[in-house]
Amino acid sequence: MKALISRAPGGPETLELAELPTPQPGRSELRIRVIACAINYPDVLIIEDKYQFKPTRPFAPGSEVCGVVDALGEGVEDWAIGDRLIAITLGGGLAEQVIVPAASAIRLPDGADPVEGAALVFTYGTTIHALKDRGQLKAGETLLVLGAAGGIGLSAIEIGKALGATVVAAVSSAEKAAAARQAGADSTVIYPSGPLDKAASRALAETFKAAVGPHGAHVIYDPVGGDYAEPALRSIAWEGRYLVTGFPAGIPHLPLNLTLLKACDVRGVFWGGFVSREPERHRAHVRELLHWWQNGQIKPRIDRVFPLAEGGAAIARLANRSAIGKVVVRLSQDD
Repeated sequence: MKALISRAPGGPETLELAELPTPQPGRSELRIRVIACAINYPDVLIIEDKYQFKPTRPFAPGSEVCGVVDALGEGVEDWAIGDRLIAITLGGGLAEQVIVPAASAIRLPDGADPVEGAALVFTYGTTIHALKDRGQLKAGETLLVLGAAGGIGLSAIEIGKALGATVVAAVSSAEKAAAARQAGADSTVIYPSGPLDKAASRALAETFKAAVGPHGAHVIYDPVGGDYAEPALRSIAWEGRYLVTGFPAGIPHLPLNLTLLKACDVRGVFWGGFVSREPERHRAHVRELLHWWQNGQIKPRIDRVFPLAEGGAAIARLANRSAIGKVVVRLSQDD
């Protein structure tokens, strides 16, 4: 089978198209013929050996796929060859075939777009866990979303609105602000490029405060980090919840005196740990996401679709933060 593989640590340009042996499913496993694989920020880190999970090389990155069952392992009863599904994998998605546990696969609804299906669970799954479980977002509250034009950010706008919140979207350009409004944001903030000096940080904090209103943001969703974290925290409401999700702009250093003055919480969001520790709650979230998707309340925005041979360019587009929404690699055109 063809696969885009990493042989040594490095950037997207180090990936190469190669032939690998076709994998065989073991007991309780499915082999999937991959239709599409969505790219996520961990894919940027994993090929550079900067992620907590370091697979043995050579390996194909990609952990979010949509495809068709083409082989069944021993003991599999609830799936048949030809069934379409969505799956989160531990890598291997940028290959024509991949193995997944049958118990974790998710049926693709009839008539659903497989490219959108590939782009659904990682970002929306993270966000529904973040906003419902960790942020306890309630109808009528104000949600501030940083990095609001990326896949995670746009999912937060849509889920925030589905939960009845007022959503303020913070982005880095007018084009991204337009995308956030299209996704349903009530208002937008355009922040400057970092790094921010002390004056710029104070000015951004005042901009955030004006945008979220006099009571502050009840929940702040931060998949960005870096110099944007402290100005955002300064806009939080009394007993607000600050959700730490990722650090593409760097790991921030938050002044803890602010948490005392605001009586607020800083809460980590580790979706992978949640899925492994609480699979039943995760499955309930997936059911809700599929319901919202089929009803049109959420819809993954696809920034660009690349062929497998250009999968490195797909990862590079995510790494340089130029993408608006999700970047997807399509491996098959016959579905």
